[in-house]
Amino acid sequence: MKTKQRLSLIGTGVFTILGLLYIAPILIVLMNSFKKKVFINREPFALPTEKTWIGTENYITAIDKYGLLSAVGWTVFITVGSVFVILICTSMCAWYITRVKSKFTQALYLLCVFSMVVPFQMVMFTLSLVADRTGLNTPWGIIIIYLGFGAGLAVFMFCGFVKSIPLEIEEAAMIDGCTPLRTFFNVVLPIMKPTYISVGILETMWIWNDFLLPYLVLNLNKYKTISIAIQYMKGSYGRVDMGAIMAALILAVIPVIIFYLSCQKHIIKGVAAGAVKG
Repeated sequence: MKTKQRLSLIGTGVFTILGLLYIAPILIVLMNSFKKKVFINREPFALPTEKTWIGTENYITAIDKYGLLSAVGWTVFITVGSVFVILICTSMCAWYITRVKSKFTQALYLLCVFSMVVPFQMVMFTLSLVADRTGLNTPWGIIIIYLGFGAGLAVFMFCGFVKSIPLEIEEAAMIDGCTPLRTFFNVVLPIMKPTYISVGILETMWIWNDFLLPYLVLNLNKYKTISIAIQYMKGSYGRVDMGAIMAALILAVIPVIIFYLSCQKHIIKGVAAGAVKG
């Protein structure tokens, strides 16, 4: 028992240190977001004092001068819209692939899985050109592009979970007069809740923090996401408004951290269900 207790204490200590190392960068950014710009470079690891304290001025500068509020709005719109479309379309596609056994559905499944292997760098320049010519360089158009890039992982996870759903439940619903669409939305969709939450968390964190795809696709004269707005805080000749950047980083990080913490209990369950069953 003593050996086990020692190993448990050692493990707890190691993981506590690792946890603090992961949290430390966020805490440093949070501290510096309340400092004057001069002291952020001079004393980046020091706690704010009366001399260095600037209050919420950095946050006000980020919102007013750099239009961060507008960027947050577009980021929320793109993230919510993309995740909603991905969840609905890929779950219906996975249900169809799993229940309809044909060469077409097998090819469709393999195509979705193969899309996870293709590096984004191979298609990004062509994608940017196509998006400009087809009018997809808007917050509404980029949702369709995110659907294409997010479909592979989502279909893979949903297919694994649908295989674990007894077919008799769907057959009973159809005997009672349900159409295929009604069977999906009233019977299958509620059962798939764990995978919906897991896929939603993964896709949300990816889309919210994504920089390259919006930068290549969106018309930056009209639309900017949070990551792009932060990049634009770097001025000419290497001038950087560190105070505004620190404040913007906190505003960008906090929502996704809160979202993840509120849903984290479902993610392991959903990933295991989607990847192992069937």
